Amino acid sequence: RVVQQYNAQLHKDLAREQLARKRLHNEMEDLKGKIRVYVRIRPLSKSELDKACQESVFKDGKLSVVVKGIGGPNEKKVYDFDSVFAGSEGNTQSDIFRDTKHLIMSVIDGYNVCIFAYGQTGAGKSFTMIGAADIGNCLLENGEFDDLAGITPRAISELFRLLNEREAQVTYVVEVQMFQLYKDNVEDLLKDNKKKKDNDDNDGPLKITLAEHSPTGLVYVDNAVSLPALSPADVMKIFAKGSQRRATAATKMNAESSRSHLICSLVVKLTNRRSQQTSIGKLTLVDLAGSERLDKSGATGDNMKEAQSINKSLSALGDVIAALTSGQSHVPYRNHPLTMLMSDSIGGNAKTLMFVNTSPADYNISETNSSLSFANRCKDITNSVAANPAVQQAQLSALKKELNKLKKNNGNSSGNKGNALARPI
Repeated sequence: RVVQQYNAQLHKDLAREQLARKRLHNEMEDLKGKIRVYVRIRPLSKSELDKACQESVFKDGKLSVVVKGIGGPNEKKVYDFDSVFAGSEGNTQSDIFRDTKHLIMSVIDGYNVCIFAYGQTGAGKSFTMIGAADIGNCLLENGEFDDLAGITPRAISELFRLLNEREAQVTYVVEVQMFQLYKDNVEDLLKDNKKKKDNDDNDGPLKITLAEHSPTGLVYVDNAVSLPALSPADVMKIFAKGSQRRATAATKMNAESSRSHLICSLVVKLTNRRSQQTSIGKLTLVDLAGSERLDKSGATGDNMKEAQSINKSLSALGDVIAALTSGQSHVPYRNHPLTMLMSDSIGGNAKTLMFVNTSPADYNISETNSSLSFANRCKDITNSVAANPAVQQAQLSALKKELNKLKKNNGNSSGNKGNALARPI
């Protein structure tokens, strides 16, 4: 009886610390702003070197980007962001993910998390999000990643690592969906179009229900295929299958230009083994097709129609950002399928990380400046925190100390007794 009482008290203490850790972690993430903006400046490409292009976009410290030549050859413009990656130092795929991975914990805590890449065609968005390694085989047998693996496979692996750490406390179900938005139409990349059965529940047209009208608070797509996954390898295989169907084409700006937006989502349902309480989190990973100027890309025929569709959808995304930053009561998510699919990923309680990929070349200075200006507006979508940066920093430091104290105390309490409790969720 004494042992039972002791265990019951341990569970109460653990539940209290879990709740405190969850609150502190998400308050820390919110203090960074609901939309965090990271900038990644790629090296000059071969085609830019062949054109004898000069570098006009530079990293200035850890947080600033300098664009030279805007408004005149001797003029420059400075932008400040949450983090800036450039050059060969601190700009590897693993470096990029190091700070990004902290967001994945919020999925476990029942939040919607979205990571997406934005920028002109050929700026390196797909390299950042997907990587140059085969996504189906980029996770090596020793648990390490191929050096060229992007954010998507690394985020998936981190998600399952966190879930497996909590197996003693929760059961979980992970379901995967994958869409491309091509010429303004939503296509399910996981649907097997060759084999259609009379009783197939997913054999109808896709219809998007906005997050605000869904009973779960998540975007719902009628007749979409949702596949279960038990491990990172399962998800990689699913994504590899879907990626093969994505539309790409060669243009003057990019040898393998993405001609569609790629939206991958993982919905995670967790059930507490003791209380049977459930929570749902969602991780959305988006590789946007690049904006492009037709006179530069040389797109004609179908490629021109693709480019026009891409630019139209990105304009709709800009309208949503503008509405959110100006505090409008109506956010025009319905204006385009892209913004409908992302309606649970931008605004509200979603935690969003935006990568802005840019070219450093003077040849692309206009497009780069446009991307950075757009990203600068995105930073204005924030939680209602103190406006004084010093106050925000003090709050963040205090929260970190309290969180570390909780972790230390929890480690001591589990280490002093014979009962080995799992880490709190």
